[in-house]
Amino acid sequence: MKPSESTKQPEKTATTNKKAINYWKIAFLVLVGILLGTTVFFASRIFQQRETGLNESAELVQREGSPVLTVNSNKSQVNQLIDFYLSDFQKDQEVKYNFELRNEALLTGEFQVLGFPITFYLYFDPYVTEEGNVQLKAKSLSIGTLDLPTSEVMKMIKRSFKFPEWIDVNADEQIILIRLDQFRMQNGLFIKANKINLVDDEIQMSLYLPAETEDE
Repeated sequence: MKPSESTKQPEKTATTNKKAINYWKIAFLVLVGILLGTTVFFASRIFQQRETGLNESAELVQREGSPVLTVNSNKSQVNQLIDFYLSDFQKDQEVKYNFELRNEALLTGEFQVLGFPITFYLYFDPYVTEEGNVQLKAKSLSIGTLDLPTSEVMKMIKRSFKFPEWIDVNADEQIILIRLDQFRMQNGLFIKANKINLVDDEIQMSLYLPAETEDE
């Protein structure tokens, strides 16, 4: 005896629902990946509020909305996003750098000194600011047998490498600031850093809707 149409229909519906669930799961992961990728440079050892003391004259993004999504991640996931983002951002550049999250933030690269290639390893103690930005404070430097001050190396880094416009390198204060208050996606969404603890492998950010969208 052939099964009736009413018997077959639930199987088709279940399959359709399963496909829909998979589609939205993939879309959500892609969205999270894009959001995390924009904050490719930031990392911290211990979450701490800290004033930046840097120039505040740049135009700021209006960020009056309320958080609609909190994203929790870890070092392994963020490192994959960093690698993907930097590969795309630096694809047309001859001089490249790398950034990696360990138990501290590590920036590595190579520049020329008197015609000779020099590889550096610059470690940071990062902090989340009250504005939801991320500040990387230079902690230690390894540059072979050369004895160069960190501020001079950071000046070379600033001259040698291309960074996004919302990345502020202050060589004198030995600080790199991730200016999320200068960044906004085309659809108006913006993000703030909440907590980053690399020792305990905790990274958290919030996604915000713009105020005008929220009021509609």
